[in-house]
Amino acid sequence: MIKRLEVGPRMSQAVVHGNTVYLAGQVADDTSLDVAGQTRQVLAAIDRLLAAAGSDRTQILAATVYLADIGSFAAMNSAWDSWVAPGHTPARATVEAALAAPAYKVEIVVTAALR
Repeated sequence: MIKRLEVGPRMSQAVVHGNTVYLAGQVADDTSLDVAGQTRQVLAAIDRLLAAAGSDRTQILAATVYLADIGSFAAMNSAWDSWVAPGHTPARATVEAALAAPAYKVEIVVTAALR
């Protein structure tokens, strides 16, 4: 069975299949923030979606972080490091990419297990 959350015409924000939760790429609502601020907003959105799906950050299996400027890696990590659950760090990749809009500084995609 497949369960979709926050279904839109183009994509769902989360999809649950079996014991796995797949999140769409999350971006900040407030694009006036710096990369650390945008990262904090994205991580809060991830927390919210995972909770709605029946999971949480301790269950994240993999994360892909897309940065508009790889030079902001340390600033993004400052927000990530204070959020990620110690002892439950997922497999992660970080890449520089052109994001959907120039104001976005970071986008994060995660896959998690259900609790």
